[in-house]
Amino acid sequence: MHFLAAGTGFSFADPYALALLFVGFAVFAAIGALSHQHERAFSASLIYLGLGLGAAVVLGLAGVSWIQPIEDSDVLEHVTEFALVIALFSTGLKLDRSLDPRGWGSVLRLLGGTMLLSIAAVALFAWGVMGLSVGVAIVLGAALAPTDPVLAGDIGVGPPGEEDEREPHFSITAEAGLNDGLAFPFLLLGLFLVDREGSGWVGEWIAADVLYPVAAGVAIGALSGYGIAALAVRLRDRKLLLHDLDGWLGIAAVLVVYGLAETAGAYGFLAAFVGGLAFRRYERDHEVNEGVHRGSETVEKFGELAVLLLLGSLVTLEGLGRPGWSGWLLVVLVIVVIRPLTVFVSFVGSRLPSREQAFLAWFGVRGVGSLYYATFAIGAGVLARSEQEILFWTVAVAVLVSIAVHGTTGTPLSRRLLEPVPRSGEGSGVAADLEVGDRDAQHADPDEAGEPHDAEAAVERVATAEAPQGQRREGASRQPAEVAADGDVGYGEREHEVDHDDAERASPEHVVALTLEDESGSEQTEDRP
Repeated sequence: MHFLAAGTGFSFADPYALALLFVGFAVFAAIGALSHQHERAFSASLIYLGLGLGAAVVLGLAGVSWIQPIEDSDVLEHVTEFALVIALFSTGLKLDRSLDPRGWGSVLRLLGGTMLLSIAAVALFAWGVMGLSVGVAIVLGAALAPTDPVLAGDIGVGPPGEEDEREPHFSITAEAGLNDGLAFPFLLLGLFLVDREGSGWVGEWIAADVLYPVAAGVAIGALSGYGIAALAVRLRDRKLLLHDLDGWLGIAAVLVVYGLAETAGAYGFLAAFVGGLAFRRYERDHEVNEGVHRGSETVEKFGELAVLLLLGSLVTLEGLGRPGWSGWLLVVLVIVVIRPLTVFVSFVGSRLPSREQAFLAWFGVRGVGSLYYATFAIGAGVLARSEQEILFWTVAVAVLVSIAVHGTTGTPLSRRLLEPVPRSGEGSGVAADLEVGDRDAQHADPDEAGEPHDAEAAVERVATAEAPQGQRREGASRQPAEVAADGDVGYGEREHEVDHDDAERASPEHVVALTLEDESGSEQTEDRP
């Protein structure tokens, strides 16, 4: 036995040393990919997957014995579990929107409509066309229905405090955060159908796998997340926690939240997401939130790298052929038919614009969560060997295809389907006044809000914009206070600051009242042409 270069005589190409070398190059590639994430037409996940596939080719040519997806499913299960937990907590930290249910209408449609319809559609195809048993078909449906919180991060909302929390970005982020926990009862339902006979177990499933773990997961996540945030902020303000270690605080927090939930028999995924939401809600503007999110996101990205490298390295031609033509057809249907159709059905009667519905319909990314569900079901030990292979490789193919398709269409389709978000300093005069007046309409859920461009309201805002300067100055000076008093910090709800240069270029007819801060911190109003 020898370790690295330690040993007698010459020793070259030690497998362990080569593995370290490959991981080092992969991390370099990940850093480079993330450094220019928004400048490319494809996502960093596509690069990670390519590295993993390259590793699979090398391993195959070298005849190296490697992890087997069925025999070693527990390895992939725990790697995906860790990546998911970190991603779910990080996802909760991002969301600034108020917890008022009226602002979550689109998310409820995605969970109560799209997810359930997707599980049913996939299960029906798997049973009727692929020839799987009803139980295994439902397991496959539960694995392929959820939008992935790890890979959906590239098309969701940005870090805490970003102003452009637009409805489609918010909806897909919140959906990804919640559906991994809420799909779990259906996975267990499928396993019950495989392992049990009759219907005597239904009451046990409802009580022990639906009602209790969901309620307990939400409660534990909310209480522990809020409590940890309160403790952290107090310790931080008393200089008992270093600012430089805020990032590690997020990792400690999510592990505590998840561990408490799993110990109590609740859904840890649900608790992790709710824990992130609750952490964010305690002094939401405190700088600790930014540091905690930054640390969580860093670990999340390297978790994504580890999972996709591992997945890519497992790929073989034999494995890709295991789902058969029907499995490959199901993957195509999930991406281009089932997800889009179930979204459009779920949003019947919604006021969400059709372009934004199309965004939600297309970007149902399948990824780390689907792999976790597949390996969890395999580890349960109730599926036959052939069912395990079909389940794993169908899910693996779905993830590979989703990364390739959504990873290359994310940037161009996002630009095409969604209007650019107005930034501070853009617009002046009447346009600027209209933008301030429309903030609440932009942020409110489309199903709850009235028409944002109602003609009467628009005429009233134009009249206000053309009122005498004294009246306009008074109205403008009040607007920032009214916006600040609103508890939500979502898309378009921060104070509209007009750049000094833009104000100087504005026409005299459209004088804008600028709110300035003097050196003492008090506010005064000044007219600039």
